[in-house]
Amino acid sequence: MLRGILLTIGVLLLGVAPIAVLAGWPAHLISVPAVLGIVLTAGILFERGRYKPPSSRRLGPDWVATSERFVDPTSGKIVAVFYQPTTGERRYALGITKRDRDAFTTE
Repeated sequence: MLRGILLTIGVLLLGVAPIAVLAGWPAHLISVPAVLGIVLTAGILFERGRYKPPSSRRLGPDWVATSERFVDPTSGKIVAVFYQPTTGERRYALGITKRDRDAFTTE
């Protein structure tokens, strides 16, 4: 919901810029809503491709577990973080063991 509201505000700010040009506003007043609209709209649209939801599929033996654990806000489940040393890629995995869960909750 917040994402949709922010995207709407960004598009509206982008719409103000051409109207301001037609109305004869000074350039410094036109650039403010235009730049804010571009940044907000682009940020919302590109942010979606960056977030990777937790995966329940098995990781290969080359993945190393980190000590990072957190509660996924969308599912409420504990998520473990793994990384691959050769590439530096990180993955978030659901379904950690009971021992890991107990260790997480006592920290």
